[in-house]
Amino acid sequence: MSSHNNSSSSAANDPRQPSAAKPFVAPMVSPQDLPVDYSGFIAVICAVAGVMFRYKLGSWLALIFCAQSLANMKNMENDMKQISMAMMFAIMGLMTNYFGPARPGKQT
Repeated sequence: MSSHNNSSSSAANDPRQPSAAKPFVAPMVSPQDLPVDYSGFIAVICAVAGVMFRYKLGSWLALIFCAQSLANMKNMENDMKQISMAMMFAIMGLMTNYFGPARPGKQT
């Protein structure tokens, strides 16, 4: 009548037993199988738009997305190349927008 017997098989699978607890080991994932870094991709797109079309907002958004991508970096080598490229384009866009020559036809 008792369904809760203390056999050795149920005691070995009991998660309340400290001796049966196993530490979590994260599975190994190759760098090619990591998910896409969307914030880094958006940073590059915004930075290029900020430089090419002289959009201040694009350059500022690129800096914000660079910071987000840097905070969530998974693959050091590939992500650092993408972040550094986006950061350089964003800074270049900000420098040309704020300190560069004025646009032709624009009164400022």
